[in-house]
Amino acid sequence: MTHPLFDLSGKRALITGSGQGIGLSLAQGLASAGARVVLNGRSADRLTDAVARLRSEGHEADLLPFDVTDHAAARAAVDGYEAALGPIDILVNNAGIQRRAPLEDFAPADFEALMQTNIASVFHVGQACARHMIARGTGRIINIASIQTALARPTIAPYTMTKGAVANLTKGMATDWGPKGLRVNALAPGYFDTPMNAALVGDAEFSAWIARRTPAGRWGQLHELQGACIFLASPAASYVNGQVLFVDGGMSACL
Repeated sequence: MTHPLFDLSGKRALITGSGQGIGLSLAQGLASAGARVVLNGRSADRLTDAVARLRSEGHEADLLPFDVTDHAAARAAVDGYEAALGPIDILVNNAGIQRRAPLEDFAPADFEALMQTNIASVFHVGQACARHMIARGTGRIINIASIQTALARPTIAPYTMTKGAVANLTKGMATDWGPKGLRVNALAPGYFDTPMNAALVGDAEFSAWIARRTPAGRWGQLHELQGACIFLASPAASYVNGQVLFVDGGMSACL
């Protein structure tokens, strides 16, 4: 039985970028706490498979494909879902991409793609959902930041910039929308074994560095993000607002 402080029964949660990886794992976690989850992403086939998987596990799941970098599309999708099926109580802004290159050689097109997917989407989808949440006087928004919110590594300076911006946009959202009943926080994962990190996980030298650099001594596993997300979405976090919660095995705590 779910503890009442962490019970999400009767709530709907939209998770962007949830066809695989972190987004799908967070959807599974929220569903396990009782939420009806709404999956979003770019690959219709992947989303369809993910929804089928969740339903096969006994969870309630819907599909809501739209381009998170398109303001009008995000607004139309959220408005349409709310009108047809009911309120979106929880939003997890998870959609994100990575591009790697030495900063002096970084392609402007890649820079712009990072800006649109990692930052602008948080605004677009966040505002679309917040308009309805404000009208109801309640809502939870969880933005996905990163260990790169606090720390940099070579070849990913623009990505680092976007995740720093996500943290500050989270604070801004909490400041503007907190008085209207919303709670807005961010999760900052460390190095997790995800499809996006597959090449790094497969690099023995890099994985050895992760083990040395992280007090936990290993890569994070996707299910280890679920508890923190459930907490921020639940009544247990009723007085938590504008915070960035690092889930990184201790990496950001030490030199």
